[in-house]
Amino acid sequence: MKILCVSDEVDPIVYSPRIRERFGDVDLILAAGDLPMEYISYIVTLLNKPLLFVFGNHNLADLSYYRPQKLAFRPESKPEDKAWGGTYIGFKLRREAGMLVMGLGGSTRYNDGLNQYTQLEMWIKALLLVPGLLLNKLRFGRYLDIVLTHAPPQGVHDRDDRCHAGFSVFRWIMRAFKPKYLVHGHVHLYDPSDGRATRFESTMVFNAYGHYIIEQERDNV
Repeated sequence: MKILCVSDEVDPIVYSPRIRERFGDVDLILAAGDLPMEYISYIVTLLNKPLLFVFGNHNLADLSYYRPQKLAFRPESKPEDKAWGGTYIGFKLRREAGMLVMGLGGSTRYNDGLNQYTQLEMWIKALLLVPGLLLNKLRFGRYLDIVLTHAPPQGVHDRDDRCHAGFSVFRWIMRAFKPKYLVHGHVHLYDPSDGRATRFESTMVFNAYGHYIIEQERDNV
């Protein structure tokens, strides 16, 4: 299993005529927010692999198509989840390429903008997905493989400012449901010495800024 993770910027290594040469063997693509939908469409079109995405706190022009209740107006039509070629999994559970994935987009609230949440609001949104996780356990023998977020977990890759603070509920999810991976964006990496991969108990936490590849042995799922 090979997973391409992207977030926060249009990476010239991905947005390239050589994209198939570099990433044609991936099984799944995860987009962790703050990306233009045209970029997501480009990746899906050129690689022809399933792509799951959440929204961050920027590049929200198309958020109204997926969550129209958040805006003062409603679009004329709402596309299917596969619009732009990717599948929106914000505050949803999905099984894709044999992986059980939970999507939790958005950032901590810092200026009352779209897709920003208090700690309590994110706890509530995550708890609403617990029945689905229990069904996963009954059906597949495990709760979850991947948590796809925009913001990082509290205390793992986050920052001290209000905008880039992490969510405490993500730590609870990792402790309670033991996913293999948590993939986030939001925190930009400019120094090569900045940590991109950190283990939190039994979960590997990856910062997908730009792009990152996760490789694992394929399980019988």
